Amino acid sequence: MIIRDFNEAKKTDRRVADAKWESVRMLLADDKMGFSFHITTIEGGSEHTFHYKNHFESVYCVSGEGEIEDLATGEVHQIKPGVMYALNLHDKHTLRCRTTCVFACCFNPPVTGTEVHREDGSYAPAEETETA
Repeated sequence: MIIRDFNEAKKTDRRVADAKWESVRMLLADDKMGFSFHITTIEGGSEHTFHYKNHFESVYCVSGEGEIEDLATGEVHQIKPGVMYALNLHDKHTLRCRTTCVFACCFNPPVTGTEVHREDGSYAPAEETETA
């Protein structure tokens, strides 16, 4: 059984931050669960374009409000507490947070813990991060 306290984890290297977001990686690849689990906080008034070419992600909104735009179709969906979205087609998207948003996120394959977004909005594939 794995037990981790978010408040303790955010004081360690499990907390990864970049421009206007931070992610506390509660489960990582070395936990051998087959997915990673993160609590991600994104600053209100910010906009981010992501494209997880090497990962699938599901995201559940715990708090905050915003919208997600599917850049392939132009569809815009409202995000608020209780809404989940899943990037099942490696969907390139823009996330706009009107207020500070807290998300519970799962990645498959799991991330190793050191990833930050590359210029194209993706994380490196696992085989590239395992040797880093």
